[in-house]
Amino acid sequence: MKVNTRVIMKNILVYPFLILGVFSIAQEDKQIDESALTESKNLTWEANKELSENNFITAEVDYRKAISKSGKNVAAPYNLGNAYYNKETYSEAFGRFKQAGEIAESKPDKHRAYHNMGNVFMKRKDYQKAVEAYKEALRNVPTDEETRYNLALAKELLKKEQEQNDQNEENKDQQDQNQDNKDEGDNKEENKDQQKKDKEDKGDQGNEKKEDNKEGDGEQKEEQKKQPNQGDQPEEQKQPRPSQLSKQQIQNLLEAMQNEEKKVQEKIDAEKVKGAKVKNEKDW
Repeated sequence: MKVNTRVIMKNILVYPFLILGVFSIAQEDKQIDESALTESKNLTWEANKELSENNFITAEVDYRKAISKSGKNVAAPYNLGNAYYNKETYSEAFGRFKQAGEIAESKPDKHRAYHNMGNVFMKRKDYQKAVEAYKEALRNVPTDEETRYNLALAKELLKKEQEQNDQNEENKDQQDQNQDNKDEGDNKEENKDQQKKDKEDKGDQGNEKKEDNKEGDGEQKEEQKKQPNQGDQPEEQKQPRPSQLSKQQIQNLLEAMQNEEKKVQEKIDAEKVKGAKVKNEKDW
């Protein structure tokens, strides 16, 4: 259901035009204040007239003069606040309503000032402060139906704002959760890719190691082919077996070898003698 957001303003205060009188010296102190207040009210009346004729600038000047003349004239700041409010100059309007509420002595004047302060808060969409201002206005005049209406409206808008904030917070939490889930999924995918890469790198390293081992084994086998079999030593490296003969046997063997060599030598010498040519030629 659409909520009607129109707030009700309290109108400007209208004072009748007053004629300044002549005062005796005995009443001078008291009557000076009254004279200043009367002059302030007359300026307020002039400003109200100018404002009704849409002469805002002149009216603003007269309202300011009226405020400066007397600090007891509630109507001057209050009416100037209304003029600013209608011009949508809400900060200036609030300042003047606040000023009027502070100097007001009667409950009806305080009520009007706080009522319109609540309206400024409504324009700013500061519904919590609007509720407080309307409540303060009702403390001074509890029976005012316009203030009650504005208070009910402010409470309704405040409730809707709080519900919207709660919904926004819930949506934000859901978005954060979705983002966390997405980040977690991205991390899992990255880990999966990293594991796959690590596995591939490990496989490549294993293949390189196998290839290196294969090459090493081939080189080792080739080297083994070039080397002689273990246990086969070159002839010059073979060690002679230690002799198993006795000293006497060795001596006999040497003598036999010497005798054999002697026989061989004699045989060679005999062959030489036998084969020598005999000289048969005669001398002449």
